[in-house]
Amino acid sequence: MDITSAVHTLTASANTLFILIGAIMVLAMHAGFAFLEVGTVRHKNQVNALVKIMTDFGISAVVYFFIGYYVAYGNHFMASASELTAGNGYDLVKFFFLMTFAAAIPAIVSGGIAERARFYPMLIASGLIVGLVYPFFEGLIWNGNYGFQAWLEAQFGAGFHDFAGSVVVHGVGGWIALAAVLLLGARNGRYRNGRVVAFAPSNIPFLALGAWILTVGWFGFNVMSAQTLDGISGLVAVNSLMAMVGGVLVSMLLGRKDPGFIHNGPLAGLVAVCAGSDLMHPVGALVTGGIAGALFVYLFEWAQAKIERLDDVLGVWPLHGICGVWGGIAAGIFGQQALGGLGGVSLMAQIVGSLAGVAIALAGGLIVYGAIQAISGLRLSEEEEFNGADVSIHRIGATSME
Repeated sequence: MDITSAVHTLTASANTLFILIGAIMVLAMHAGFAFLEVGTVRHKNQVNALVKIMTDFGISAVVYFFIGYYVAYGNHFMASASELTAGNGYDLVKFFFLMTFAAAIPAIVSGGIAERARFYPMLIASGLIVGLVYPFFEGLIWNGNYGFQAWLEAQFGAGFHDFAGSVVVHGVGGWIALAAVLLLGARNGRYRNGRVVAFAPSNIPFLALGAWILTVGWFGFNVMSAQTLDGISGLVAVNSLMAMVGGVLVSMLLGRKDPGFIHNGPLAGLVAVCAGSDLMHPVGALVTGGIAGALFVYLFEWAQAKIERLDDVLGVWPLHGICGVWGGIAAGIFGQQALGGLGGVSLMAQIVGSLAGVAIALAGGLIVYGAIQAISGLRLSEEEEFNGADVSIHRIGATSME
């Protein structure tokens, strides 16, 4: 009995440490979101980019702790500390891990709405998104809420498979961001005589640093989605790697060696592989990442040139929204045994589940941001935007010269 108890304790401790490391790696990804945005926006908006990511994370943690986690999983933490530490506190650390996923939604949105959004209205919106909209779909897919997964399985022979959140996290974040971006409209001076005016990134090294931090942290995002040590798979790690490099190489070729495209290429590939990283053959993951890189380059350029209201500063709609949906569908293609995958997945279920994510995210985003726009407004005044969010909101610039 002593040996059995010791083995059980060791297993629980190992699982707790495993998912804690994953949570810390995804937490570190938020530094990547911050520096990717800092490097992309103009100098007069760098402080605002940093502050938004930090404060959004704080709001996300509190709201998800008290509301969002319960909406998704029906669990809460209003119990004694002695109860919460059962099993080495694994349930607490699992919350920490999943909260870092939830906090990625406002971080994604932040990149799309940069340089012209008001501070507190957007912070309130982040709380509503993380507390209600995101966990509704999260629970639908990852906890089987409301019978949606059971219905898909009955109709198509398999539920919607999203191992690490191509659609649940990235797709939802990207389509919520689209709603916010469209409601805000384009930055002043972005279009002249119907033609887009390029705003050059303020700091390519910071942009590159952000991309690298996100890329490294993503292996915690994907591999640790197993949530227990016995579920860890080297296939997930290698598939993440192959999708990443597929995105890099295709974005390099199609993006004409542009550093912005090249450093977003790995992120596009990693977004797309999340859903099927535990099912695909590495060659399938390489193709999935390559297609994601192409989707990002083409759709970013098309959207900026053709849709004037869609001034998506970091390209979060094509990067997370479109590549996320592609990832959900790709899991249904390259997860098939006929293409070297492990099987057990339905293409139709993947399509229906992905479209459900789009519908819920877009509707939720329009409701939340539309309501806040009607009540308080979302956008800085023309003068505040001209002066920059750093001075207008935070009363300080990124450097002493500002």
